[in-house]
Amino acid sequence: MHAPHLKTDKPLRILFGSAHPYLPQMYGGAQSSTHELVKRLRARGHEVAVLGGLTGEGWLGLRGRVLLKLTGRGYVRDDALGYPVFRAWFAETVARRVVQDFQADVAVFQSRLPVPMAEAIDRDATRTFIYLRNVETEDLGGSLSTLTQTGFIANSHFTAHRFAETDGVRAEVIHPMIEADKYRVTSTRQNVTFINPHPHKGVDVALQLAAACPEIPFVFVRGWQLSPEQEEHLTAGLAALPNVTLRPSTDDMRTVYREARIVLAPSQWEEAFGRIAAEAQVSGIPVVASRTGGLPEAVGPGGVLLEKDAPITDWAAAIRHLWHDPQAYDAASRAALDHAARSEMVPDWQVDRLVDILRTPILQTSG
Repeated sequence: MHAPHLKTDKPLRILFGSAHPYLPQMYGGAQSSTHELVKRLRARGHEVAVLGGLTGEGWLGLRGRVLLKLTGRGYVRDDALGYPVFRAWFAETVARRVVQDFQADVAVFQSRLPVPMAEAIDRDATRTFIYLRNVETEDLGGSLSTLTQTGFIANSHFTAHRFAETDGVRAEVIHPMIEADKYRVTSTRQNVTFINPHPHKGVDVALQLAAACPEIPFVFVRGWQLSPEQEEHLTAGLAALPNVTLRPSTDDMRTVYREARIVLAPSQWEEAFGRIAAEAQVSGIPVVASRTGGLPEAVGPGGVLLEKDAPITDWAAAIRHLWHDPQAYDAASRAALDHAARSEMVPDWQVDRLVDILRTPILQTSG
């Protein structure tokens, strides 16, 4: 059987799903991109909802625990974000029921356990897609190559190429949505900003770089929760660096970019895209980053790319060049603005492209 055909003039009922918790219980690139995408789709007249995991934290956790016991339905719903959000302790176990109850024309699963979610629903009744937002295969919960009646979207050409190689699937590319007004600032250009001081993100490179450039102020902004050992390592490293200020995480990134002259992204793992680079470039802030994963796509000409294991002297030379050379900085800043304005990053273009993909028949046949 072929997946259902959707009339081109009919508003869609779209469900985005992940086993990860959703806003406001979890903040991350996937959650931010999904929220902005949902708002844009709803503004076009589509009915859109989100399925996510539930934690016991905060008022949502307390409310969820009570309602789950009272209703016995397996999931709870809230509309505090302006659209339906369905939450469950284990979202993958209720995916089929939520898809049916929401009467979704299209289901888009992503980030955490998308494969079991896709496997659980009737893909002959609901057009089904997996939006690949990272390349950690353990997050998928299964193999993409065994899925039938399923289309694929990737957040970068790097991600699409990786899964073409490993699973033999073809994914259309739509970069994460950046609502420019949520990030655009007139920066005072006062520091080098490093977001998320975690080993994966290159905290050791950032610490060594700050030590190598004592004349330059750095700001480290917390992101992921650190283990006790990672926290101890960060604290010890910062104790010897008077030119580094550590700030708490925030859901208003304008407060971060408002003072940034350069954004540092020395990632030591394969970023699927590199959202912070795209956020920074909206304000013409150049990015100095690792040449790994999808970061080269996100940075483009609007910054400097180095090998992730390049000597600290190379990182320091790149930072100092942009910091001390006004002409070099201005050129990089203009390139960052131009790169941020490319059509692939324009939200209206992204929504048009996504809707076209969601309406296009999936030609795979069920086994």
